Amino acid sequence: MTIADHIKELHQELDPKGVQLVAVSKFHPVEKLIEAYEAGQRIFGESRVQELVAKRPNLPADTRWHFIGHLQTNKVKQIIGNVELIESVDTIHLLDVIDEESAKKGVVTKVLMQLHVAQEETKFGFSVEELLNYFTARQFENLKATHICGVMGMASNTDDTDRIRCDFTTIKKTFDKILALCPDLRGFDIVSMGMSDDHKIAIECGSNLVRIGTDIFGQREY
Repeated sequence: MTIADHIKELHQELDPKGVQLVAVSKFHPVEKLIEAYEAGQRIFGESRVQELVAKRPNLPADTRWHFIGHLQTNKVKQIIGNVELIESVDTIHLLDVIDEESAKKGVVTKVLMQLHVAQEETKFGFSVEELLNYFTARQFENLKATHICGVMGMASNTDDTDRIRCDFTTIKKTFDKILALCPDLRGFDIVSMGMSDDHKIAIECGSNLVRIGTDIFGQREY
């Protein structure tokens, strides 16, 4: 199957369910992204600031860029104004830096709060308790130029589907608890979870944004 075939097949699967597709294009050449764009894909996910900034001018203006990797605070300045959504805010300090740089640039940056529920210690993100405490204290009211749009998370890297389902359920339940704590939150409506291997389970558990790379572009070209 071609990239275009994969894109069309995924849109046929996801669109009727109201699930948006992020084509994870990190480490893939611009030519592959253009092929996906021409097949109707508009949202692309990158995990390295320099790569995103380099690719961005090569695609049409209506391309929507999501940053999905671990974002270092010293790279924030470069990314502000270049992305539609930062999906991977994993500390309060990073959120504050994003807010500060966004205010300086006179833009509002949309972000997701990254939850760490997986078994791997290497993954980044807030614990459930940390995130619930943040919203219970309504610390988001201190933000001047940042809009928290929802949560993002990954399941454990395992073949155990029960474990994967448990992780996704925890992420969705945390999202629901945040809304219950702060019913006045506006535009807090994204649950980003699910990748090539587990997106079907993620959607069953309440995901409305999936990040798929390998199933579209094949193995990464490092």
